[in-house]
Amino acid sequence: MLWKKKSRASGLLALTLGIAAVVSGCSDKKQENGSASPANDAFVFGETPLSFSFYGNYDWYTMQPWGEDPATKWIKENKKVTVTPVPAQGASVQKFNTMVASDDLPDVLFMDRGPLVEKLRQAGKLVPLDPYLDKYPNLKKYAGEETLNMLRSDDGKLYQFPNWYTSTPMGNGGYMVNKKIYKELGSPKLETFEDLRGYLKLVKEKYPDIVPLDIGYGTQGISILFSGFGEDRTGAYTSYGFVPSGDKLTSLFSDSAFKETLTFASSLFREKLITQDALTQTRDQVVEKLNTGKVAVYASYDTSDLGSQATVELKKGDPEAGYEMIWPLRKEGVDPNKVYPNNYDTIGWNVNVITTAADNPEGIFAYLDWLTGEEGERIIFWGPEGLYWQGTDENGAPNWTEKFKTDVEERTKFMAITDSFQWAGNTSFIDGSKASNNMKLPEDQRDWAAEAQLTIAWKTSYNTTQFSNLAPDSSTAEGKALQKVADIETSVIAKSLYAGSDAEVEKIIADGEAAANKAGYQKLLDYETARWQANLKKMSGE
Repeated sequence: MLWKKKSRASGLLALTLGIAAVVSGCSDKKQENGSASPANDAFVFGETPLSFSFYGNYDWYTMQPWGEDPATKWIKENKKVTVTPVPAQGASVQKFNTMVASDDLPDVLFMDRGPLVEKLRQAGKLVPLDPYLDKYPNLKKYAGEETLNMLRSDDGKLYQFPNWYTSTPMGNGGYMVNKKIYKELGSPKLETFEDLRGYLKLVKEKYPDIVPLDIGYGTQGISILFSGFGEDRTGAYTSYGFVPSGDKLTSLFSDSAFKETLTFASSLFREKLITQDALTQTRDQVVEKLNTGKVAVYASYDTSDLGSQATVELKKGDPEAGYEMIWPLRKEGVDPNKVYPNNYDTIGWNVNVITTAADNPEGIFAYLDWLTGEEGERIIFWGPEGLYWQGTDENGAPNWTEKFKTDVEERTKFMAITDSFQWAGNTSFIDGSKASNNMKLPEDQRDWAAEAQLTIAWKTSYNTTQFSNLAPDSSTAEGKALQKVADIETSVIAKSLYAGSDAEVEKIIADGEAAANKAGYQKLLDYETARWQANLKKMSGE
């Protein structure tokens, strides 16, 4: 899916003030910002030919030739849609600047949410989408009012068509155990952190060449642990750098769950129950350990992904080997159903915006709306009916054919091509379709990751949509404070892990909070609180 490439997609926010000024100064508008393009009764999607230009504002993005693969060939022939790419050629910032400066925008821009969208909107270069929402109802149906409200601009209008939005939980994080080791040690109860400590000691004693607990690369595993030290404490709060309390966002350093997490992790580290290269190992090194069965317990954000890969590798040598995902661990007394190592954001990843250069904005919206619906998602993801699926179930999910299961190489090539056309991804439908097909298979043939997600990871994912778009501009005082506080938090976690005692951990956290406050932490929290409260009003439609 395109959303997997999110980490590569940036550089956009580093545009110069000069470009911002050019955008703001644009005046040659086909439509005024405040006016809307009314739905056109003369246009009939699938009957009226539709052509538009499309630009993906990312260095890595390259659109495949339209109409040369089974999916877009079907769309071109059956829906009469033709899309012409405007290539970035690996230089998206320069290309975008040139298009803006020359007032030569494509019909559709595929881009990150944020300042650039708003600059274009303020310059009157974007078409509001509200007039089309009822005539073409898929987006409204699947995204829902709260999500659409979160995407609205300050003028109250919707300009952004989201990609890989969701109405259902998602995530890959949590805990898994090495099945053979766990079974050989008597399959003891593993529910609380004290259970975990006892089990790790047993592993260390019986299997000296095995890592008792691996917390992945970076500080991911610390966030997973954090989620179990209090109810409704998602691991995401450690990356946000705050914890909500009442109607305010408060200091992470002062949070009791954060302090208990670092104290617990440090004690395990001192007892050599956590991998000793936790903060320096690479992802490849983690994968190697998992794939060779050298880890007893694993906790990170990529557990279902790496667990699936490792289980496949281990089963090649031993059908009984592999990993098993378990319910998130917790502090004694914490409700197990209120532990959330994962989080999800309903508004998704990036967006499509229709510019005032488009001759048929309604047609473009109609296509995107069809694409995000059941038929569109089935075809752009798995091809036209008869290729890899035949018929649908009661929820619209495609029924995979034998060819889907056996022709893996060709199917993988096909899906790699259509990945570049997935501009209106409906995560809930795609994930639900995968899960539905997976559960129809015999237990020994089911996809490990899909089952782990469906039974555990997605059930332990917290909706953090309300905390979207809180980060201040990096050039502001609050933005500079954000970076400093983030660096301080990373340092506090690292120092705490290597601390020689619980008392030292306490001092490290206190010193970190003092440094954060000196860097403007409270001003940052006040700013983010105001944005958060505004989000809550937006979501409620106020």
